[in-house]
This record gives sequence, structure tokens and C-alpha cells, in this order.
Amino acid sequence: MISKTCRNEVRRRKHLRVRKKISGTGARPRLCVFRSLSHIYAQVIDDTTGVTLASASTLDKELKDKVGNGGNAAAAAEVGKLVAQRAVAEGIETVVFDRSGYIYHGRVAALAEAAREAGLKF
Repeated sequence: MISKTCRNEVRRRKHLRVRKKISGTGARPRLCVFRSLSHIYAQVIDDTTGVTLASASTLDKELKDKVGNGGNAAAAAEVGKLVAQRAVAEGIETVVFDRSGYIYHGRVAALAEAAREAGLKF
């Protein structure tokens, strides 16, 4: 009998494998991305203290009216800009990028490129 593996389970295993190696510190926090079908979320996290330093998503009041559909690359780019602006305002310039097991393509890549353009280094 053929059993189909769940894509999300495969992604979660990749994410855990990567998280064993990378961790955000106070000097260089982790920029974590979560992607759903209709929205995208980004957080800048200090893993040593377990605190979220900055976050943005397509559900934010600033972006919800501006973006419309949150499940496309244009919306992801806006989220990348916003999270980078909030991180720079907190004094964070360099981060570790955590793509959470997603392929660096499409919305994840658009978010990363927009965050780089807005001032984050990774």
C-alpha cells in the first residue's frame, strides 16, 4: 500500500534539523518566517531569552488594507520591509535568516530580499 507523506511534516522535520544548528542571540537574532496559504508572518527572535523583538504579518493594521491578498509575493515583500523597519528601529542590523524549512523561492525569497533592501544584513 502506498502512503503519501504530508508536506507539512516534511517541512517541520527540515525546520527542526536546521534549528539544531542555528539560533538567534541578542547580538544577532533570528528572522523567522511562517507561510500559510493566505498570509505570511515574520518575527525577529532572541532565542537566548525567548523574546520576540519585532514582528510583522499581512494581518497587521498597516498592511491589511494596503495589501489586500496576503498570499502573494508583493504582500510578502511589504511584510519584509515592515519587519526590517521595526527591527532597525529596535537597533537590530544583522540577523540570522530562518526560512523554517520552506524553499528559498517565491514569497520567502521576496520577504528576504525586501528585508535586505530595508536595512537588515544576512
